[in-house]
Amino acid sequence: MSESSHSQLIERVHASGCKCVISLTGGGSQAMADLLGVPGASATMLEAVVPYSSEALAEWLGGKFDHACSEPTARAMAMAAFERARKFSDADATTLRGIGATASLATTRPKRGPHRVHVAWQSAEATVSYSCELEKGQRTRAEEEAVVAGLLLCAVAESCGIVDAAPTESSVPEPVTRREQHALAEWTELLLGKRATVAYRIDHPMQIIFSGAFNPLHDGHRRMAAIAAARYGAPVTMELSIANVDKPTLDFLEIADRLAGLSDRPVLLTRAATFVEKAALLPGTIFVVGADTMARIGDVKYYDGSSEKRNAAIAAIAKQGCRFLVFGRVVDGSFRTASNLGLPPSLRALCEEVPESEFCEAKSSTELRTVSE
Repeated sequence: MSESSHSQLIERVHASGCKCVISLTGGGSQAMADLLGVPGASATMLEAVVPYSSEALAEWLGGKFDHACSEPTARAMAMAAFERARKFSDADATTLRGIGATASLATTRPKRGPHRVHVAWQSAEATVSYSCELEKGQRTRAEEEAVVAGLLLCAVAESCGIVDAAPTESSVPEPVTRREQHALAEWTELLLGKRATVAYRIDHPMQIIFSGAFNPLHDGHRRMAAIAAARYGAPVTMELSIANVDKPTLDFLEIADRLAGLSDRPVLLTRAATFVEKAALLPGTIFVVGADTMARIGDVKYYDGSSEKRNAAIAAIAKQGCRFLVFGRVVDGSFRTASNLGLPPSLRALCEEVPESEFCEAKSSTELRTVSE
């Protein structure tokens, strides 16, 4: 792209009426400079951040991530940026955009893995990502940076409705994989807080709720649901919250993927990040949980280190008439369940535990994802 065409594209971005937050790590900073260097940037740019270290990236995402340079991480960065845009602007949410980019490029030491870049953009109505593996050893770091910046600028322009902004072979000779998911209207409403739930295949009273990330749904989850259904003689509804206290908010591609994995089950999609919120939404519920989740409910670190706040949360759950069916987990070589987690007495009183003889699951979804990768 010529310098004049480059500037004209950015001018069109600034005239689009969209407002953006951009976050990137590992490369692509030239795109930020280019966007800010063309007059009119104040109409478009709300914030630009570079969470470069692992700690900074975890803080930006609001929690853990599997791999710094990956397509899911780029999408999570874009979603975090979109939520920041909502925080900083009172403009119509449909005009706000979050853009995320993560790259692994040439550095001072040889890299074992491929050089690659992942860019994503998030709006109230769509999630889109670009991924590209760069031919290793064919470019200098500066040349690779230029490719990342170009791909990032294409994503910004496309997110702002500029339909002819797709990357070309002249700007990125290597194949670029593009993924997109346009939101159902109810997903947008859920993301923006305009509705509390979206239900799938639910034709029964929701007495038993299995809350989880289900990333992926595995045999342990299936056995837990079957045991809970048999114990109480009622169907189990899987609850998938798009918000989580220590993980990034789910984007539309992630929602579609998770729902596909739950396609044979009743599912309630919510944005209830905590069990206090879940209890208020679903009073009288028996929540199916693992011992690791139960430990977090009783851990004061999730309540700003305050035992008073934790105890108030437990009291709020109890007031709603909710209880927990706790399934044990092997943690650090020992089986843990409600009786040996050291839970506060008020929380332990709300728990019924499944004995090790009935259920013992060693691997988590995170461990299964690691194995599959």
